[in-house]
Amino acid sequence: MIGILIISHGDLGNSLINCANHVMGGRPENLMHLGVTIQDDPDVITLNALELLKQLDCGDGVLILSDICGATPCNIANQLVNPGRVECLSGVNLSMLIRALTYRNESLEFSVEKALSGGKEGVMRIYSRSDNAN
Repeated sequence: MIGILIISHGDLGNSLINCANHVMGGRPENLMHLGVTIQDDPDVITLNALELLKQLDCGDGVLILSDICGATPCNIANQLVNPGRVECLSGVNLSMLIRALTYRNESLEFSVEKALSGGKEGVMRIYSRSDNAN
């Protein structure tokens, strides 16, 4: 089973985990969050993230989901990437997380691709009913 670590600003990751718990009908195993605030020392957070990666890796690798590419949480995650063992996707959303959870018993590479497509496909414009009728 692939471990999943969300590294995000503040409590965003916990909120996503709570939503995933609702959708999935319970708290998924090997899913953790590391919140980053403006007061945090990135070097300390990186060490904390390394400890979480050790806890999450059951032998199949870990997928890190981060919020904004180029921001501190993603920069920390970027330092942790180890191709084939620890992969990272930025722009986390609930669709991406649900897809990652759904395919976490597959290979890490397959799970990464499914999570990435879930994140992209989960973003769409919704039209009003009157617009759809035309």
